[in-house]
Amino acid sequence: MDLSCRCPLSYTAFSVGAVIVDEHGNELSRGYSRETDDHVHAEESALSKLPANDPRLKRATLYSSLEPCTKRRSRPRTCTQLILEAGIPRVVIAWKEPPTFVIDAHGAEALAAAGITVITLPELAEAARSVNAHLVGRPGS
Repeated sequence: MDLSCRCPLSYTAFSVGAVIVDEHGNELSRGYSRETDDHVHAEESALSKLPANDPRLKRATLYSSLEPCTKRRSRPRTCTQLILEAGIPRVVIAWKEPPTFVIDAHGAEALAAAGITVITLPELAEAARSVNAHLVGRPGS
């Protein structure tokens, strides 16, 4: 959640933080939305800091404050695709993407359908939502 607070303010994209840890809980990488350019997503940023063939990714967990994207205009591959390509077997999210920008966001479902363990922590959703209060006003958004 703290990483999402580092994101440059945007009225066209969510502020998201992501951390990748190994099977022992040791941090491998971290990233946040718009960290390196206006279009980079948190998961993309974290993954870009590791070699694509890093064997630790096959036993890693990716934590994200928002559900990974399945639709994207600014890049050829979505965060869901990047996670699948990296071989990360477990994803933990705080907040399912509301229909603010994408009506049918389904990153959690797409990952689960591909065999990835997806855990949603609804008790953290309000914290993720509050960082993005300028985009979504009401609870449950």
